Amino acid sequence: MIAEKMRPLVENNSAIRAMFEEGKRLAAIYGPENVYDFSLGNPNVPAPEAVNRAITDIVAEEVSTMVHGYMSNAGFEDVRDAVAQSLNRRFGTQFHLENILMTVGAASGMNVILKTVLDPGDEVIVFAPYFMEYGAYVRNYDGVLVTVSPNTSSFQPNISELKEKITKRTKAVIINTPNNPTGVVYSPETLEQIAAVMKAKEEEYKTSIVLISDEPYRELAYDGVEVPYVTPFYHNTVVCYSYSKSLSLPGERIGYLVIPDELEDSKAVIAAATIANRVLGCVNAPSLMQRVIMRCIDEKVNVEAYDRNRNLLYNGLTGFGFECIRPEGAFYLFVKSPEADDRAFSEVCKKHRLLVVPGTSFACPGYVRISYCVSYEQIERSLPAFEAVAGEYGLS
Repeated sequence: MIAEKMRPLVENNSAIRAMFEEGKRLAAIYGPENVYDFSLGNPNVPAPEAVNRAITDIVAEEVSTMVHGYMSNAGFEDVRDAVAQSLNRRFGTQFHLENILMTVGAASGMNVILKTVLDPGDEVIVFAPYFMEYGAYVRNYDGVLVTVSPNTSSFQPNISELKEKITKRTKAVIINTPNNPTGVVYSPETLEQIAAVMKAKEEEYKTSIVLISDEPYRELAYDGVEVPYVTPFYHNTVVCYSYSKSLSLPGERIGYLVIPDELEDSKAVIAAATIANRVLGCVNAPSLMQRVIMRCIDEKVNVEAYDRNRNLLYNGLTGFGFECIRPEGAFYLFVKSPEADDRAFSEVCKKHRLLVVPGTSFACPGYVRISYCVSYEQIERSLPAFEAVAGEYGLS
């Protein structure tokens, strides 16, 4: 009955979600406080109070058709203008409302832009480790995913391999910074190198290659690290953004696309992306949440709480002998497995009721992802279990 294109998706259902479901099963047996679920990137820091106030105020104050009705498929004009002006203030850009398309989160935004630019057989390059759903998104439009192998010394992208992997069929390159799963922020030097390679390949092949910057973690950065805004580095850049992490609203599904004027044939791309938003079935981003974003454009979550979690978990695990690059952003640790088989290591962790996600799920075997967007108390309770795992492997 099901479509052939769906069969591999069913067979390779998300390891993250599978581990999350396992956590619920174990919690029913041992009690939630005795299961340490680090699988899902589900923010535990509450949304700013201003967001909750905005929701109730909007319902009470604004006209019903503005709160609950249809609008342009690209979104409310005043909301898009507010987003554009906020970006301009923060990053020195020159966007206007026509450059902004409100979307049902960053995932929907990425599907919109991929549907807009991909023809069957077009190639999309990703840098391992990468968010596993990218492959499904590309295959949705009969594209071909091409993976650049990981640079495990720094987890900055492997530039020399990028040069080798770009072909005449390359239509897009996806980057994600701060990165899921490593927490690494791509440096300005890295972005300059990526841009230089892509410009040279466009000239060599006489093609256009889109750089898609996936940015749900942009506002989550630590130790004074600045996350470079990507559009000034490369002319054919599109930004996918989500408020899921920056305002702790993952279930509300609200974000946007930035399609700059500098993008080749930008007016046609904007028009096509707006239509893609409709024909994918989204029609438009949720109207109530668009109104909320309008009022809360400069609000932020408590990043300090994530930083506190980061320091506790990173210092604890490295103190037990685990190897891990110190994350600069997002809310993940990408920890080297003490054995080559990261899935086997995940099973050892599970014996101690520690739920982590194998790096194989991110095209980077030999590592596991640990999500620290949990309570500080859960991390404290989990440390003896991590120490016991370290003891099984003779770490010190």
